[in-house]
Amino acid sequence: MDDAASEIARLRAALAASEARVASAEADLAQVRAVVTTSEAMIRHLKLEIAKLRREQYGQSSERRARLIDQMELQLEELEADATEDEIAAERVAAEVVQVPAFERRRPVRKPFPEHLPRERLIIEAPSTCTCCGSARIMKMGEDVTETLEVIPRQWKVIQTVREKFTCRDCEKISQPPAPFHATPRGWAGPNLLATILFEKFGQHQPLNRQAERYAREGVDLSLSTLADQVGACATMLQPIHDLIRAHVLAAGRLHGDDTTVPLLARGATKQARLWTYVRDDRPFAGGAPPAALFYFSPDREKTHPNTHLAGWHGILQADAYGGYNDLYRADRSPAAVISALCWSHARRKFFELADIAGNVRKGKPAHEISPVALEAVARIDALFEIERGVNGTSAEERFAARQQHTRPLVDDLHDWLIVQRSQMSKHNPVAKAINYLFDKDGRWEAFTRFLDDGRLCMSNNAAERALRGIALGRKAWLFAGSQRGGERAAFMYSLIVTAKMNDIDPQAWLADILARMPNIPVSRLPELLPWNWSVAGSGDRWPPDGPPDACLHDRLRRCADRRKPRTHPGNRQQL
Repeated sequence: MDDAASEIARLRAALAASEARVASAEADLAQVRAVVTTSEAMIRHLKLEIAKLRREQYGQSSERRARLIDQMELQLEELEADATEDEIAAERVAAEVVQVPAFERRRPVRKPFPEHLPRERLIIEAPSTCTCCGSARIMKMGEDVTETLEVIPRQWKVIQTVREKFTCRDCEKISQPPAPFHATPRGWAGPNLLATILFEKFGQHQPLNRQAERYAREGVDLSLSTLADQVGACATMLQPIHDLIRAHVLAAGRLHGDDTTVPLLARGATKQARLWTYVRDDRPFAGGAPPAALFYFSPDREKTHPNTHLAGWHGILQADAYGGYNDLYRADRSPAAVISALCWSHARRKFFELADIAGNVRKGKPAHEISPVALEAVARIDALFEIERGVNGTSAEERFAARQQHTRPLVDDLHDWLIVQRSQMSKHNPVAKAINYLFDKDGRWEAFTRFLDDGRLCMSNNAAERALRGIALGRKAWLFAGSQRGGERAAFMYSLIVTAKMNDIDPQAWLADILARMPNIPVSRLPELLPWNWSVAGSGDRWPPDGPPDACLHDRLRRCADRRKPRTHPGNRQQL
């Protein structure tokens, strides 16, 4: 009997020891996993910092660099989340095993919270007696403050505008203040709500059906047709501002032009429509004119559209070699021919595709199957862009002088080298086709090198491509334009929002303020509401302070809005 009891005790001890070893091994494994994950996150973070520093120091050496940085940032987000999960798991296991110290992750220093944010003090009730001896003779010697960033959910409210009535005891007439003008006819929505709807739809690419669903979850039921009605009313209200931006853009002597595809809902399917942009940006040569962008929508890419958009305008158009612009360059064009200045980024891209080692690997091709001629062409064009980065933001005269001294010799050498290389290739060679893009037609090389003789010109058309970048990213959210009118309305709003962003102001705050001020401002003061003239400090100004508003402008806008016919909006579709 004693032997059996001792055997049971021995087995229990062995089991307890085995469980302890398992627990310790699990704790060690959790800590190792946390260390590995944290190390991977740190390595990824350091690689990202190195890539950013190289880009700042040496410039964008390839078109893949920006995409690689974005990809590294996404991977870093996931690794940081993984590291936090593993760290918490290691702490939980270590808490169960006393003899194993918990792994402590080395975290980056967090930036302090912005000073402009309001602070709310939550004071924990202090002890009334000493926690050690119980004495009541205690006094405050200081405090420790822990800051936690918090966000307050969106708050809805209804503003009641009260107009009191008074009757005269002498003449029996009734006196009452006039009704205030609203941003839109039948103005049930305030300017901040209207700006939110517009910016989320066109700036954040959230279709109205998604907005309606979110508002319903917040306790405010706004139908899709109701929101769409306000979008149309705001577009009518903002037409004078759009007209001023359009006039400002077309007053420039140099424009950037580009277009991108937009799916347009057609019968039974979608067809490929186009959004065009024309950008005025004089900042590269330290020009004083504020930047602005003008957008147009078309159901196709016919050459008649650029002719219509730029009818009556003449100057220098920086764009790609799209043949639809050719009518603008005709010598007999009225009022004058547009001068072409072609984009070197497009020319470089054709060589880069033939010299992209990583791209070949992704396609399953051997890494060594690249064109040495294309690789050399990319290196030579990169040298031109390196000079351009050094003169960006300087005056036109300084840019011209630097290009004559440094860039022109490189361009002349590139021209001669490309001619020699093309003469040694078959016309069906892909590299020969990339070279022909520079020399394909009469005047093509002259259009590419026009920037050498004009300090105002840029080497690339990146200003227009940046203006279209948000649309390229957002069209996956709204899927398609529901109609031609919807596409035109989107182009209208993109002109306003992109122009505001180019002038470094918050588009939503700007829209809210001008929607509140426009009904009460005379036409002569509308330029004050343009993005480059607008300021938050002046947004409290209302015109006129005592007299009635400019009724002509408001009545004209109200009549235009009232003429719109109600339209049905299918709630099961995501569209512009």
